[in-house]
This record gives sequence, structure tokens and C-alpha cells, in this order.
Amino acid sequence: MEKLTQSYVHGASDVPLLGKTIGQQFDDTAARHADRDALVVCHQNVRWSYGDMKREVDSLAAGLLTLGLEPGDRIGIWSPNNSEWAVSQLASAKAGLILVNINPAYRLSELEYALNKVECKALISAESFKSSRYLEMICELAPEIENCAAGALKSEKLPHLSTVIRLGEENSAGMFNYSEIPARAGKKEQARLEELQSRLQFDDAINIQFTSGTTGFPKGATLTHHNILNNGYYNGQALGLSEEDRVCIPVPLYHCFGMVMGNMMCAVYGAAMIYPSEGFDPLEVLRALEAERCTALYGVPTMFIAELDHPEFADFDLSSLRTGTMAGSPCPIEVMKRVIDDMNMKEVTIAYGMTETSPVSFQSSSADSIERRVSTVGRVHPHVEVKIVDEEGCIVDPGTPGELMTRGYSVMLGYWNDPEITAEAIDAAGWMHTGDQATIDEAGFCKIVGRIKDMVIRGGENVYPREIEEFLYRHPKIQDVQVIGVPDEKYGEELCAWICLKEGEQSNPEEIRAFCKGQIAHYKIPRYVKFVDGFPMTVTGKVQKFKMRETMISEMSLSERETA
Repeated sequence: MEKLTQSYVHGASDVPLLGKTIGQQFDDTAARHADRDALVVCHQNVRWSYGDMKREVDSLAAGLLTLGLEPGDRIGIWSPNNSEWAVSQLASAKAGLILVNINPAYRLSELEYALNKVECKALISAESFKSSRYLEMICELAPEIENCAAGALKSEKLPHLSTVIRLGEENSAGMFNYSEIPARAGKKEQARLEELQSRLQFDDAINIQFTSGTTGFPKGATLTHHNILNNGYYNGQALGLSEEDRVCIPVPLYHCFGMVMGNMMCAVYGAAMIYPSEGFDPLEVLRALEAERCTALYGVPTMFIAELDHPEFADFDLSSLRTGTMAGSPCPIEVMKRVIDDMNMKEVTIAYGMTETSPVSFQSSSADSIERRVSTVGRVHPHVEVKIVDEEGCIVDPGTPGELMTRGYSVMLGYWNDPEITAEAIDAAGWMHTGDQATIDEAGFCKIVGRIKDMVIRGGENVYPREIEEFLYRHPKIQDVQVIGVPDEKYGEELCAWICLKEGEQSNPEEIRAFCKGQIAHYKIPRYVKFVDGFPMTVTGKVQKFKMRETMISEMSLSERETA
């Protein structure tokens, strides 16, 4: 390969993009691999072949058409990992609906915002997960549901939501049971579903994923069939995937890591999707890897560390593993060595991307050295362009830091109903501004060296301080607040809030955290709270968050982690 003379790379490839909808591709895969395992959900005792799964998907898709939902309508899903999530993902695509991923950790204010922002007409919801009582929260936001027929909700706080579909066997007032929906469809709906398959286009929006925003509110990244189908396809290519593979997916499905790099990838190649548990549990992962003879495993570095350090780790036979993907945050070299040696994942890859780019833009290769795999995020993905630019937008020399920008099939349509914010993110030439600072060396390897955006990555979750600041401003005692990330051995980073109280007010960290509980996701609640009279400022009045971070590191004897 020729040495680069500037920081621009293009993933030239002789493997063409897939010009299909998700439904067309899934039908092709199911026809080719009807008898192979498609989905194994250990905690539900579900084991479906691709033939079985196609029947489940088509039945649900036809059933959804009986609810007055039309192509382009939004349907939310609020649930941990289970078979219903996987079926809903594929069925909504076949029905032409836009699936809206609701983070399982969301609480009241976040749920209300998400459903209203994209005008969700329907919502599929689990009963509960961990400390989250989903159905109770829905009833709290929409108490009218207690006195209405299923599918006829008229709510003051959720004016667009008419239908709630609950998982589980129990009955809830005003809600359909998930199991009822397929049975509602007749020949008319089945014929309509068949007709839709030729009318739907691969550039149609099919998925909205919320990503926290520097504006203080989550933004709905809108993705198409083409975006996520092809990103799953090229992820599989990087792993050398085939129908013989069995992929363990312990990462959450609401995130691109699970639903694109996991589900979508398997659905293209005819590989088996293995869900070990509702949420991440290292012991359940180890059990699933052995029992299902998994060949690939996904996770953020903290997940791999939890699996490797589990007291029963040595009791499991992991000889079937060969590959997988680690992403979400930098991987320490010692962890990578243990994954390769102790978990037999000789071909493990590192990936980098963002929700807005479906997600992966860079991925390492199994042929790359361990050092390359931990110090860089690999080379550019097929059919994707990336450039590194300075503050004036000029492409920099190899090895020079600048903002990473990406262009190609993987870039989202935009942020739902946010044309101004979309225009700030995607320029007139189609380049997506990632906000990440990176370098590309002469051989084309990319290294993420910092974050231009004020983002904290806590255990693989992207957290934007502005969103938490906006929420904390609601507290009647708080005059001003700044949120930063500080180093943490377990999660990589933890949140710290510096708070200026209104004159005459007193508070304590417990009161602040109690105010957050039940309103924002647990991982957004600041671990550290410091009460101050003011913030370090520049002469022009800009808050110097790096000085706040240095102060906390010094005061609390926190150690900076090396990041790749």
C-alpha cells in the first residue's frame, strides 16, 4: 500500500454494497438457511431456526398492519434483550415502520421527551427490567390508559401515542399483549405485507436511535435500511463471518452495537444470534459461550474484563471462540492479550464509529498486530471516506491531529425533525462532523486522540454533560452547574458535578443524587458532587473544564488512565 501524503482515506472495495431492504435480505437469508439456528435466547429458552424466525417476523409484521400503522410511522421499543426485540426489529422493517430504540435505562422525563420528539404512534414495552418498572412509568405519564380500549389511547402528555403493546403474559388495562398482535392479521394484511416488500425502498428511514446532545436534549439519529444493512454486512466481512458462526451478543440491542453489528450482521450471513441474558451478566455470558459453542463475542472492554476476572472463568471451555469485536472505549493492551490467549479470540477486532454513521467507520483486521489493535482503531471500512481536518476545514498531514469527518453510505439521513442541528453536523458536501479528534498515519491506521465535543464515555455509554446540566438546572436550589468526566478504574470515566447554589441555600451530594433518581438514567447520575462559589474561567468568560478535571484528580487522588 502506498504511503498517504494527506489524512484522507477511502475504503475502496471490490465487494459491492447491498442494494436491498432489510426485509428482502432477511427473506433471502431465511430461504438459504431455513434449517440453521437463527436465534437462541438462553433466558427465554427460545431456539429458532431461520425458517421459524421468518414465520415469527412475518406474523408480527402483518399484525402491526392491523393497528392503523402506515409506512413511515414510528413505533418505539422499550425493553432489555429478548426474542421479542429481535422480531420487532425485523418485523417493523418489513412493515415499513420506523423503529425507535428507547434506552432501557431511561426514566420518566427521558421517555416523555423521546416519544414526543418523534411522535411515536405505538410502543412495545417490557413490564420491567432491574429497578425500572416500565409499565408503571407509562401509566404515570399516561394515566388515561387505565380507562381506554387497547389501541385507543388519548393522552395529554403523550398526544401522539395511541397503542401500547406489553410483553409478558399478564394483562394490563388499555394495552395489547404482544402475543395478541400476530393473531389479529388475516389474508388482507398478509397480502398487504407482501405488496409492501416491492414498494419499500432501501433509502427509506427504518430506525431512530437517540444520542445525547450538546444542546441538552437527545437527538434522534435517523437511519435507513441501506445504512444499517450494509454496516452489518461489512462488519461481518471484517470478522470473516459465515453461516457456520454463532455470535454471542451480550451488548444491549437498543444500541447499534447490538442491533446492527450483532443482529443485522447475523441476518445477512445466516449466522446464529445468541443472547445470554436480558442484561449483561458475565457468568451467563460464559455459560452461553460454552453451551452454544459460540465462535464470536461482542462487548466493551469492561465486559471482557468482567468475564476474564470471574471466579469461575477457568471452569469454562471457550475453545470454540475465534473472533469478535471490542468497541465503545479504548482497550488496554494487557486485556487484549488475555482475550486472545485466555478466550481463544485470536481474530478479535477493534471498531470505532458513532450512531450517526450506522455505526462503524474504522475496524482493525485479524492480520493486524496486537499493538496495532490496541493503539489504533484500524483502517477505514469499505465504501466509507474519512478525512482529518484542522479548524479551518483543511485536510492535515498524516499523523497530525484534527477533527475526524466521514462520508458515504453509512451517514444518517439526519436528526429527526431537527434540520438546523442536522445542517451543523452534515455539511453541504455530505461530510459528517464526528466531533472526535484523531490522527491517520501514513499506512492508513486511525488513532482517536481526544474528543472535541464535551463528551464523557462511562463504561461504553456516551454521556454529554450538557444534558445532565440542563436537568440539574431544574433543582430549585441550584443557580449554576457544570458537569465533567473524571478518571475511574472500573468505568473509564465517572461523572462529577460542580454546583453553585442560590444565595442562602444549603444542600449535600445525597440530595442532588436523589433528585436525579428515577428521572434520568442511572449512568447519568453524577458520582461526585462538589459545591463551589464559581468555576475557573477564561478572560472571555468560557468555563475551563480541563482545570476542573485537574482539580478533582488532584483532590481525590484519581489516576489518569492511558487511552489509545
